[in-house]
Amino acid sequence: MLAADKLQLQSTLKQQATALKEKEFNLHHNNFMTVGTQAAVLAGLDVTMFIEFQPPANEEWPFVFIPRVLKFVYYVCITSAFCANMLVVSQTTILSVLGASLALRGPDGSMMTATDGLYLERAMVFKSFGIGLILTIASVVSVVWLHLHWEASLTCCIIALGTLMKMRQTYLRIVKKFDFDESLTVDFQDIFDGPAAIQAIPVRRIISQGLRGMGVSSGSDNGGDGDNKRRISNKGSHDADMELNDEEIALVRRQRMLNGQQSRFQTV
Repeated sequence: MLAADKLQLQSTLKQQATALKEKEFNLHHNNFMTVGTQAAVLAGLDVTMFIEFQPPANEEWPFVFIPRVLKFVYYVCITSAFCANMLVVSQTTILSVLGASLALRGPDGSMMTATDGLYLERAMVFKSFGIGLILTIASVVSVVWLHLHWEASLTCCIIALGTLMKMRQTYLRIVKKFDFDESLTVDFQDIFDGPAAIQAIPVRRIISQGLRGMGVSSGSDNGGDGDNKRRISNKGSHDADMELNDEEIALVRRQRMLNGQQSRFQTV
């Protein structure tokens, strides 16, 4: 009875710890979904800028190499931005699908493995998203010089560069405000490795204890040879290596049935 209560307590504790770990998993999962959605929007914008933009002919410029350089910079930036955003979309999709599958359908401890995996992959995803965003704005800086006069191009270029600087300042300010020491984060590993570490009791040990309680020997003689078919080792902690034959198991079951019948007769 005490062993069953202990097992139930460990199971309840582990279930509650897993539920707490699931909150962290949902946090990373929702963050990936948000970043993936924004990256998909930027990827659509990059495709539109790549297809719809029709640069003027090089002959309209006094120096031919200038529009060629600007076109080169523009198409490299817009293509790189599209690829970076598509990389974010693919990463977030794979992480969300495989992470949720591992957390729910994986073996014991999969919730912790999936959550820690999402946390480790987030740096790469956020970095790719930031690169795609910066390259999108950089393509705008180059395209204004191809389409507009120098006055409007200079103004738009200053606005775009100012936006990049403001984005950097905002990023540093927000990161500094919400930064914390990673070593002080809440960890549930001590719970899973400690009180919630469930160890199953071997069935043979339970049967052996039942035989000992009834005063039945676990060994059986074979024709007076003195050779036992099955032996129970009582040395140290080797109780898990005990082997019992089918006759001894049947004896335990018959004894339990007789005890149950006697108790019913006494009540009648």
